[in-house]
Amino acid sequence: MSIKVIGAGFGRTGTDSMREALTILGFGPCHHMKAVMADEENKQLWRAVSRGETPDWDHIFAGYHSCVDWPSAHYWRDLIEHYPDAKVILTNRSPESWWNSFESTILKGIERSTDPESLGLALVANQVFEGSPHDKDKAMAIFKANVKSVIETVPADRLLVHNLGDGWDPLCAHLGVGVPDQDYPGLNSSAQFKELLDKM
Repeated sequence: MSIKVIGAGFGRTGTDSMREALTILGFGPCHHMKAVMADEENKQLWRAVSRGETPDWDHIFAGYHSCVDWPSAHYWRDLIEHYPDAKVILTNRSPESWWNSFESTILKGIERSTDPESLGLALVANQVFEGSPHDKDKAMAIFKANVKSVIETVPADRLLVHNLGDGWDPLCAHLGVGVPDQDYPGLNSSAQFKELLDKM
């Protein structure tokens, strides 16, 4: 197996809906933070990567055809080189709406974490947001910088910027597949995320 689709968008940009959409379109299984949380071996592999150890991407993604969300989205530069034939999707939304969703979901999870090696702390808080995940202005600037970097780096014919609400048509055109006869997925709303967080 090899990764055919690489997601470069931050968490809370519709990544779980994209995970389900890619699965429906035949590009699953799709790696997502949920997969890390459900698989202790995969979690330990990603923790090693976050510590700076050299990743074995093919081992990390064994069994997967696509990847979205953190932790993989933080390494999109490495992944687009390792999988040169893979299409790239930048899930996106306005920086302000992203922050509002991030603050009420992932940031709450970061605040509850007591394990310094957790990916929420070691990767998202300390690397993605440079140790300042609570700083709204800095976090939004980092979010915007990532969008800009992806668009400037990935060749246009390889990249799709998929905004919330774009649905099937641009995605299917980008991947060269037909549009399914079902609604585009709508998963992992802020309310659903908080409910899951409370259960954990």
